[in-house]
Amino acid sequence: MSHWKAGTVQAWLEVVMAMPMYVKACAENVKSGKVLLSLSDEDLELGLGVCSSLHRRKLRLAIEDYRDAEAGRSLSKAADLDHHWVAKAWLSDIGLPQYSQAFQSHLVDGRMLNSLMKRDLEKHLNVSKKFHQVSILLGIELLYQVNFSREALQERRARCETQNIDPVVWTNQRVLKWVRDIDLKEYADNLTNSGVHGAVLVLEPTFNAEAMATALGIPSGKHILRRHLAEEMSTVFHPANSTGIREAERFGTPPGRASSATRAGKEENSGGIKYKAGRLPLGKIGRGFSSKDSDFHDDYGSLQNEDCGDDDPQGRPEQRRLEGYNSLEVTNV
Repeated sequence: MSHWKAGTVQAWLEVVMAMPMYVKACAENVKSGKVLLSLSDEDLELGLGVCSSLHRRKLRLAIEDYRDAEAGRSLSKAADLDHHWVAKAWLSDIGLPQYSQAFQSHLVDGRMLNSLMKRDLEKHLNVSKKFHQVSILLGIELLYQVNFSREALQERRARCETQNIDPVVWTNQRVLKWVRDIDLKEYADNLTNSGVHGAVLVLEPTFNAEAMATALGIPSGKHILRRHLAEEMSTVFHPANSTGIREAERFGTPPGRASSATRAGKEENSGGIKYKAGRLPLGKIGRGFSSKDSDFHDDYGSLQNEDCGDDDPQGRPEQRRLEGYNSLEVTNV
C-alpha cells in the first residue's frame, strides 16, 4: 500500500472496500497509499467525510491489516470475506437472514465481524434479541476457529452434509434437516430464522435439550417427545461438546475456547485501532435475557440482566457460562 498512487487508492476504496461514496473526498485529500496508511479516525471523519462509525472502523481495520502486511505478514484471511458474503451467505447459514439489510448497509465484512461487540449489534445492526446476539457471536467464534477461512468451513460442512458428524459447523439449514431426520419434522420449521445453528448447540453447553425443545415449540406436556429429543441430542451434540479439541484437530483447524465469543481488546495508538486475538467469554456478553419481551411465553422464566462490561477487558473472568436458556427468545422474525 505504501507504493500506491492516488488512482490506486481511489480504486481500492471504490471496488475493494465498496465505498464509492467517499471517493471524491479521497481524490481531493489522499494522494498516495503512504498517506492512507497514516490516517487516523479523525482524519477519516473530517478529511474524507466518513460519518458512520462502523464505516470508519471498517477502513481503520483494513488499513491496520495493510500496515501489518507492510511489516512482512500477509493480509488476514478475514480480508477475503466481503460484506456481500457476510450479509447474504453467512447470516443465512446461522439462521438470521432477517438482519441482512442492516449488515449490508453498514458494509460489515470479515474484519469487522472479528471486532463486533454486543453493543454494536444493539446500536448499529438492530439486533435487539439477546439470543440472536449470542447466535451471531458464536457464529463469529466458529469463524475464528477456522481462521476465517471460508474454504475450510465449506469443506467441513460438505463432509457432514449426509453424516451426523462435526456438528459445530452445521448451518441452521443442516440443523433443520437433522430435526426432520429424527422424526420431528412437524416442529422443524420453527427453527427457521431462529439463530439456532451448530456452534450454538456445541459451544454453549447450557443450550440443552430443554432449550432446544422450547425453540422447536414442543409443548411442555409432550414429555415423551422431549425425552426423545434429549436422547438424540446426547448422541450427536454432547460427544461433540466433550471432544471438541479432538474433533478440531481431526479436521486440521485450531480449537477455540468453548463458550466464548469473538471479541478483541482495542489498542489505540498513533491514531490507529487494532483488534487483537483476545477472546471474551460468551457468558459475559450473552447474559441479560428478559422474559418480558413480546415474543416470550410467560412460563419461559427469566435470566438476570448484567452489564456486559465491554470496556473492561482486564476484569474479565476466564470462563463464564450463560446461566440457562429458560427464557429463550428463539423466535421467528
